[in-house]
Amino acid sequence: MATITAQMVKELREKTGAGMMDCKKALSEVNGDMEAAIDFLREKGLSSAAKKADRIAAEGVANILVQGNEAVILEVNAETDFVAKNEGFQQLVKELSEFLLATKPATVEEANEAKMDSGLTVSQHISNAVAKIGEKITLRRFEIRTKTDADAFGPYLHMGGRIAVLTVLEGSTDSDAAKDVAMHIAAMNPKYISRDQVSEEEVEHERKVLTEQALNEGKPENIVAKMVEGRLGKYFEEICVLDQAFVKNSDQKVRDFVKSTGGTLIEFIRYEVGEGIEKREDNFADEVMSQVKGN
Repeated sequence: MATITAQMVKELREKTGAGMMDCKKALSEVNGDMEAAIDFLREKGLSSAAKKADRIAAEGVANILVQGNEAVILEVNAETDFVAKNEGFQQLVKELSEFLLATKPATVEEANEAKMDSGLTVSQHISNAVAKIGEKITLRRFEIRTKTDADAFGPYLHMGGRIAVLTVLEGSTDSDAAKDVAMHIAAMNPKYISRDQVSEEEVEHERKVLTEQALNEGKPENIVAKMVEGRLGKYFEEICVLDQAFVKNSDQKVRDFVKSTGGTLIEFIRYEVGEGIEKREDNFADEVMSQVKGN
């Protein structure tokens, strides 16, 4: 039997919004399996349908640079928000954006080893910035996209680069519309463009959870299947951008807005600074005692 720690209970509470005792019970029921505990709480109707996003911990900035038919979106991390707003850090992000778009390395590792005009590698250039700024700085990720003259990029930065979204509208040159869709994606954080991108495995998993949820609510078995399909439709609205109500006009689906441009949304990339990164959690009391003891 796995040991259920306070940290595990805290994490489950943050992910689901369920009560502490319910979280502890759920973890005990599934032997400490976090994903199974989330499903357990949802099946019992004790959690919201959508899991909370990974807690944002790392600082830094996401940026987009568009030059003609080419674009790059990237994330550069720093240790504090204060440094992320530093003029030297902002200049570094600009230089990295320009270099990545010009040289188009395939990976972060390849980018770090690539030589800049100064003769320094990107890694060395970042190290020089670290020496001046005084914090650890890393190029975390980037993606480069190309389009044709008949397509449109939609670059959107939110909160000074806390969130960056790049959309590609194929068959439309309406860059304002592409940017409006990017703004919607920044706000709503969908996972997919359309429901046909959702794997059958994910759909079946959701169907199973929703079925258990309906049965636990005491619904008659003969109407559960119909209810579940209705709730699946709501699930698709949460995760698929084309199924969502457009943030600039809630009477219109994003699908209809995109169609009105004459184009097709073929891709989006959404970066939220620090997503999926957890900072080390220090125990303040232990830290104080360590200093008192001279450790």
